Amino acid sequence: MIEARGLSKRYGDKLAVDGLSFGVEPGKVTGFLGPNGAGKSTTMRLLLGLDRPDSGQASICGQPYRDLPTPLRTVGALLEARSVHNGRSAYNHLLCLAQTQGLPARRVDEVIATAGLTSVAKKRAGSFSLGMGQRLGIAAALLGNPRVLLLDEPVNGLDPEGVIWIRNLMKQLAAEGRAVFVSSHLMNEMSVTADHLIVIGRGRLLADCSAAEFIDRHSRQQVLVKTPEAALLGQMLTGEGGHVTPSGADTLTVTGVAAPRIGELAAWARLVVHELTPQRASLEEAFMEMTADSQEFGGREPASAGNYQGSTR
Repeated sequence: MIEARGLSKRYGDKLAVDGLSFGVEPGKVTGFLGPNGAGKSTTMRLLLGLDRPDSGQASICGQPYRDLPTPLRTVGALLEARSVHNGRSAYNHLLCLAQTQGLPARRVDEVIATAGLTSVAKKRAGSFSLGMGQRLGIAAALLGNPRVLLLDEPVNGLDPEGVIWIRNLMKQLAAEGRAVFVSSHLMNEMSVTADHLIVIGRGRLLADCSAAEFIDRHSRQQVLVKTPEAALLGQMLTGEGGHVTPSGADTLTVTGVAAPRIGELAAWARLVVHELTPQRASLEEAFMEMTADSQEFGGREPASAGNYQGSTR
């Protein structure tokens, strides 16, 4: 169990985390989402005792991280995968960590195999690709067989096979009753991995709910309708207070009127309907809708080459 209660942290004139409270329960993959600059990395550092909060408390399994007698046996963390001694082999890096916690050498072999690094275990970590370094960081997080996992962008640098591997691993760890807290910018990954979501913006909590509930709350529900009487049905739906967008001669996209009501109106008017499909927004669409006012950094589309007025020198 991870708990944050009223966490706040300021760096100079920037309030990175602002009165943040939430809990991460065992048996679930909890996604930690927010725009760039929202305070996700700072929050994870506060949870792990790497930064001291200005106010509030953070605990893991009921204790502050600094009070855990053997922290790697309680919580495994991946914050910066490349924080390793480049001259050490993957095996020796993990062995040094294991010895600090009284873990047997055989555990090093086990996590190396789990991370798919057996063939490169004796190679220097400094020669690893980004994806291999990420696997090594995940192996280190698993070393103590912890009850809690904190993973910051775990799929960063992984190839498609590696993405599937870490996705399945997180689900397996949660199914074993562990608390898995994962930060990611990849909405498609969170949509197929996370059971629960914690969403923050500008250091404040925006949402704490299941992934399905988040999408339902923060996206407009649409219904796709196909009928040869699109114009007539569209007029009826507008009269019901719906917003109708035609797409072709026989297709409508409708918001503001539920699919059952659309079917009732069509039946009453004896209109043929070929398709009536509620459309669920993606997690990415719901996330963008909710955090539109919490974006600290933004951009705009580049000017076309024909409109570019800069110097050519």
